[in-house]
Amino acid sequence: MQYPWHLYVMAIIYILAGVNHFLKPKMYMRIMPPYLPAHKSLVHLSGIAEILLGAGVCFEETKNLAIYLLILMLIVFLLVHFYMLSSEKAGAGIPKWILTLRIPLQFFLMWWAWNYLKY
Repeated sequence: MQYPWHLYVMAIIYILAGVNHFLKPKMYMRIMPPYLPAHKSLVHLSGIAEILLGAGVCFEETKNLAIYLLILMLIVFLLVHFYMLSSEKAGAGIPKWILTLRIPLQFFLMWWAWNYLKY
């Protein structure tokens, strides 16, 4: 099945974000909330998930499952975004207004993915 070009853009964004977990793992470990265990393993696991789910949306057999799992992953990632707002170290000097805007961005990304369920 032929999907709209922007679904492939979304897929590429997730794949590149997942690859970045392996290129710059320390950046991701710094923003992990302290109550989560095994930061390095979680960073690698989330990177693998982003790569696989990004690729998964490109295939008819896996698209819908990948979309549901992407949405679930984005919900879990909200923990990191809220932690970044509450911790100066995790915020990495990023202005609070930008960190705040990332929260509605997560909901936009969920909505964007959700819209591909109709194809």
